[in-house]
Amino acid sequence: MSQGDSYDVIVVGVGGMGSATAYHLAERGVDVLGIERYDIPHTHGSSHGESRLLRLPQTKGHEYVPLVRRAKDLWLDLEEEAGNEIFVETGTIGIGPAGSDKITDAVDSCDRYDIEYELLSSEEVTDRFPAYDIPDDYQGLYQDDGGFVASEKAITAHVRQAQSHGGTVHARERVRDWEPDGDGVRVTTDRGTYTADHLVVSSGAWAGKHLDLLSGKLQPERRVQIWIQPEREADFAPESFPGFTFQAPSGSYYGFPNYERPGYKYGREPETPDVIDPDDWQDEPTLQDDEFLRRLANDHFPTGQGPTMAMSSCIVTRSVDNHFYVDTHPEYPQVAIAAGFSGSGYKFCSVIGESLADIVTTGDTENPIEKFRFGNRL
Repeated sequence: MSQGDSYDVIVVGVGGMGSATAYHLAERGVDVLGIERYDIPHTHGSSHGESRLLRLPQTKGHEYVPLVRRAKDLWLDLEEEAGNEIFVETGTIGIGPAGSDKITDAVDSCDRYDIEYELLSSEEVTDRFPAYDIPDDYQGLYQDDGGFVASEKAITAHVRQAQSHGGTVHARERVRDWEPDGDGVRVTTDRGTYTADHLVVSSGAWAGKHLDLLSGKLQPERRVQIWIQPEREADFAPESFPGFTFQAPSGSYYGFPNYERPGYKYGREPETPDVIDPDDWQDEPTLQDDEFLRRLANDHFPTGQGPTMAMSSCIVTRSVDNHFYVDTHPEYPQVAIAAGFSGSGYKFCSVIGESLADIVTTGDTENPIEKFRFGNRL
């Protein structure tokens, strides 16, 4: 057991958000310790499964657009520093009923922030992107600057670069408790006890178990992704099949082209949330999951109905209002918190990590995160 090890900052949870935070702190010369209960990267939380969509048009609120732009810049910076592909630019397309809220909200965000886009008819979508067969009364908003982040590669890159700048990361170490210690904190794990001037809690679905403040304010949900081998691979290659969102008649989907492993990938947001305990849930995908997900391919991808290549389940952790929590603890200003990313957070990891590093080192950030402060939301 380690006793009395002291750091400037301890980061609890070294997934997407925590790895980015550890990197940005270490890069500034901060003596940081990241503690992760599983592997780096691992398959028990919200960041695995190869890829996460990055779209510049935002439908959850205009406040997200400046953040996603900054996030993309930071992903590209990380890619250059790490010497490894992190962001894959495929363009993105959002498909839905003509005039629906998702389409009009995306158009509004593009117009407000001068994002170039093309609004395509159903026929234009299928002409340009031959994988699709969509209803006649649907539209697609295509934007060519988006794509996806290679999520596990990005975690690995953030951790490696944090280490190269002097940061310390412990995997396979479970945080049992934390408590204020004067103006700092004391963190107890199953391997030892550590003290620090500041604590960052970025533990995803477990944040509510680490923070009484968030107990009952976070809803972890099970989400399943599938990879399907297409009959005509060229239709699903990155140059002809951009990352997508699709408000289909059978539900709300998001997906990606072929990338590294066999098959194109997509997932679905279930109409009824599958609420779970992150310490006790059905993480192995089932035959029912396969049948449920393949509806999209069966209905709308006529050349993409080959065999299932892989499936993976992950956790989405919702906040009470589906917007992020990024703030300091109202009682303990030495504690910063990032939680409740509600299924759309990964693309923002780079900028949330930067924002948390700003908060810890200077007390605030220039990044526009006011929407995500606690205020009276809890």
